[in-house]
Amino acid sequence: MAAVRVEEVLAAAEEQEAEKRRSVTVEKELELEFDLGNLLAVDRNPPPAAGLRGAGPRREALLRALARDNAQLLVARLWELPAERAGGAGGPLVARLPEPAFRLPREKPPPRPRPPTRWEQFARLKGIRRRKRTSLVWDEQAKEWRRRWGYRRAGGDPSRAWLAEVPEGADPQEDQFARLRREKRERVARNELNRLRNLARAHRAGTGTAAPAAPLHPTGHQSREELGHVARVARVSTASLGRFQPRLPKEPAEPPSRSGGRKRRFEPLLGNLAAERSRQLELLRDMGSKRPVLDITRAVNKQLRQEEAEATAAKGKKQSQRGKRGRRQQRAGRSAKKSGARRQQQQQRPVGSGTGSGGGKRK
Repeated sequence: MAAVRVEEVLAAAEEQEAEKRRSVTVEKELELEFDLGNLLAVDRNPPPAAGLRGAGPRREALLRALARDNAQLLVARLWELPAERAGGAGGPLVARLPEPAFRLPREKPPPRPRPPTRWEQFARLKGIRRRKRTSLVWDEQAKEWRRRWGYRRAGGDPSRAWLAEVPEGADPQEDQFARLRREKRERVARNELNRLRNLARAHRAGTGTAAPAAPLHPTGHQSREELGHVARVARVSTASLGRFQPRLPKEPAEPPSRSGGRKRRFEPLLGNLAAERSRQLELLRDMGSKRPVLDITRAVNKQLRQEEAEATAAKGKKQSQRGKRGRRQQRAGRSAKKSGARRQQQQQRPVGSGTGSGGGKRK
């Protein structure tokens, strides 16, 4: 067994200690810019160009080492923040992040402003301002505070009262309780119709159609098509696009749309990184290639349209020639008819009917 010198053991221990120290100590020429609120670190140091040329294990190792050093600097900054125990003394150590400095872009576009209803337009025109009212009012009959609207509201429901006043000029034999119930049903139906009209107006404003739709009358003069359109708009106004809404008794089942109810699809922020990488590489490959991208379907459709246009032009030319030939035959037939009619008149004319010196018969 070979003897191990003390100097070699000490050198190996110093090298291991330096390696451990190197794993947590990172030296950069330019200091990184940190946004701890977004857990973001921006490295402005230029990477070595020689190591990034080509594709191979050397390039991958260099990129991995660069990402590791920057992550180490970011974690070191996070440990400098004030921390506390979450959920008591035995909980995990949580750092308090500051306010973010960089404004990150949205994943989805901001929602469009909701178009104003007819009442909001009228209130803006007349200068009516909305005043906040309390939800509780004093009920003189019950001698207590009750809700202004809804169940057990102040004043009670007139249609459920045990006593109904007969208005002046009304038929004394009319059932006032039935009249109150009928008026309540009419008010509920009118409010529901106004709600559907607001949804239809908002749907037209969102789609950008300039032509206004036919107005809906609250007295029941709307057509079946208008009611069906308003019902469809009200159905798709929910977050699930009407998937979980109950259907009417005679409402037909609508066929599923081709787009699945979504016009645009957004990929998730955290998902399959390999698929995202392949898409980005394919996009860069198409942008860097000098040859144009050939769309087979579009080229075939263009060729078919061109052939159809040529066939239509040839058919129209033949029809025009046939029309000219037909007009010539019509002119020839008219001249032949005129000559035949003139010859027939001459044959039917009597012999002695002519005028002149030799036309008469001498005795």
